Amino acid sequence: MSVYDYSAKTLDGQDVSLADYRGKVLLIVNTASKCGFTPQFEGLEALFREYQDRGLTVLGFPCNQFGAQEPGNAEEIASFCSLTYDVTFPMLAKIDVNGPSAHPLYTFLKKAQRGVLGTEGIKWNFTKFLIDRDGEVVERFAPTTKPEDLKAAVEALL
Repeated sequence: MSVYDYSAKTLDGQDVSLADYRGKVLLIVNTASKCGFTPQFEGLEALFREYQDRGLTVLGFPCNQFGAQEPGNAEEIASFCSLTYDVTFPMLAKIDVNGPSAHPLYTFLKKAQRGVLGTEGIKWNFTKFLIDRDGEVVERFAPTTKPEDLKAAVEALL
């Protein structure tokens, strides 16, 4: 199994297969518009713009499971990301990342790269998963890890 075995919906409700990103390095992030880490959108966008021509794609998955910090609907999320942070990387439909309704992709990601002390659960918004060009989950980064601190890890996979 790899990330290419999963699909998701875009913010406008279209199905997208992660196999469409085959051969790319992916940074998959659960996001929120009203979180203390929300300014990381700026760093994620900068990372995407710097490395997209070399094969990096950032995928944002809005999630409202942590402090109800992503209350908006798809249109509000798209507008916020575009107007506030000029986000151009793909933003997907709002999902759950933990619990019985967790998106299957996140169930896979959490098993492939466990968190602190081997825990699977996502602890907060802006947890990041780095995926290599073969769809394998290489590393998991805590919400406190700033996007600019991922450059070396991203470059190693490009």
